[in-house]
Amino acid sequence: MLMDEGIERVGQIIPSLPAAEARLCRLVLMAGSRMEEGLAAKLKPYKLNHSEFLTLMILYSRPDGSSTPGELCELATQGATNMTRIANTLVKRGLITRGSSKEDRRRVQIRITAAGQRFARQMLPPMFPHIDGLFANFSDTEKRQLGRLLRKLAKNIDAVDQAPTP
Repeated sequence: MLMDEGIERVGQIIPSLPAAEARLCRLVLMAGSRMEEGLAAKLKPYKLNHSEFLTLMILYSRPDGSSTPGELCELATQGATNMTRIANTLVKRGLITRGSSKEDRRRVQIRITAAGQRFARQMLPPMFPHIDGLFANFSDTEKRQLGRLLRKLAKNIDAVDQAPTP
């Protein structure tokens, strides 16, 4: 594989290269990129991008169907400006509403609408065969192991990102 050859060549030039880790990073990035492309293709007929889809799914999965803009920013890993744009798009489509919280009128509450719930129930099932296909050759044990390892990687990414830079 070209990737392996390239990493091996760089390792010969820079012997301290963590080759196994570089290879794993590249594989995770390649898989993630391809999965993102596949999701984008599945979302295109619904006129949604990944960020809009993720925001809608977060609200759909909440017991009361609501969240605050700050929570959505954190969960969807979006900045406030982009979350405003995402919310505006979904509000225009009638999939969510934005208003004051019943508990605290100063607090903005974003809520999925009945139309948004119907939309989610309609668009999700056609995606299931694609998702199943991505993991078709994985046993249940391998899927659990991959999930555990990816969560471990995510924790390490958080730790590295929060570590002070020398």
